[in-house]
Amino acid sequence: MRRPTIAVLTAVTALSLSSVGLAATASAAPWDTGLQHRNVPVCADAPAGAASCDAIRHDKVDRNGKPVPPATTPAGYGPADIRSAYGLTAAAGGGKTVAIVDAYDAPSAEADLATYRKQFGLPACAANDGCFTKVNQNGMASPLPKANGGWAQEISLDLDMVSATCPDCSILLVEADSASFADLAAAVDTAARLGAVAISNSYGGSDLGTPTVLASYQHEGIAITASTGDAGYGVEAPASFPTVIGVGGTSLKKASSTRGWTETAWSGAGSGCSTLNSELWQDNTVTGCTTKATADVSAVADPNTGVAVYDSYAYQGTKGWLVFGGTSASSPIIASVYAMGPSVGTTPYPAAHTWVSTTGLNDVVSGSNGTCTTAVWCTAGTGWDGPTGLGTPRGTSAF
Repeated sequence: MRRPTIAVLTAVTALSLSSVGLAATASAAPWDTGLQHRNVPVCADAPAGAASCDAIRHDKVDRNGKPVPPATTPAGYGPADIRSAYGLTAAAGGGKTVAIVDAYDAPSAEADLATYRKQFGLPACAANDGCFTKVNQNGMASPLPKANGGWAQEISLDLDMVSATCPDCSILLVEADSASFADLAAAVDTAARLGAVAISNSYGGSDLGTPTVLASYQHEGIAITASTGDAGYGVEAPASFPTVIGVGGTSLKKASSTRGWTETAWSGAGSGCSTLNSELWQDNTVTGCTTKATADVSAVADPNTGVAVYDSYAYQGTKGWLVFGGTSASSPIIASVYAMGPSVGTTPYPAAHTWVSTTGLNDVVSGSNGTCTTAVWCTAGTGWDGPTGLGTPRGTSAF
């Protein structure tokens, strides 16, 4: 997979620019004013047959580019921001289970989740109250996979975004033995077997059409979401699978409007047409693809307008309160909205409901993630477009 390079940004100018389009004039969130930052993909590139997580950490750095001491209080958007931006009520999941599938173990996942939820006044969600469950790819509490710092931060991002979006949803964390698609697919099957109504996959690798792998991402009545990638125009799996809801990314900023927010397509969001997989619910006359197109829908992903995350498992000299972006943030947000919506359990493919319920979406009409032969595949505009799909949630009716 082509991965974004590291960029150090200031409020005035960028010392270097990354392939995800993090330009010097990129919209900075309010907490960025006058500071230097570096956007760091936390997972290594994926070899063939494997995936890389799509999380990007937005580090505060000194003038020499070295990380500064970790923050003791959150920066980035919190639960109230996410729910305000997307018109969500504080408690609408009814205890439904959202599953997070990732690779490797995050040893401090439960404790870090507790810190995040306490900080923002969310109800507790722990193993002893039945709200939080962590298992291996076979559905067992042990043995768990080996720990991995980058994937541990990815897991913290995912758990926190489910908490922010649907505070009363139960959370199931399924940890695959490795980042191979064979292991990740086994973890998705386990998540479905253990009762999740929505399954988020914040990772991606090269477009893939292996029938045995595709079958693991097909569970009728369950909303299975996946990040479209962080390297701009281009397709990655599993977002490219026929039965997976591809989740693109936006830059989200507060605005003096009725909604109170404005969004543009994030320059890093992946998009395009699969070279291997057909579509099931999309309108080809709209997408211009003869195969599966990404994205279907989207949510905030720009690390420069990123979200607050708590992770205590020290990695790359960072821990504590961090700011994250990447389509790794948007996938669990959208999975959680599906858990709160009317389509899970009532229709074989929940995204089919979304494609005919576009009045429940915020249409994102500006921004681009690169150049392409068909403009709608890489440039936002009225209606469907590649980087943002049909749009972002406006409540749960479209989900």
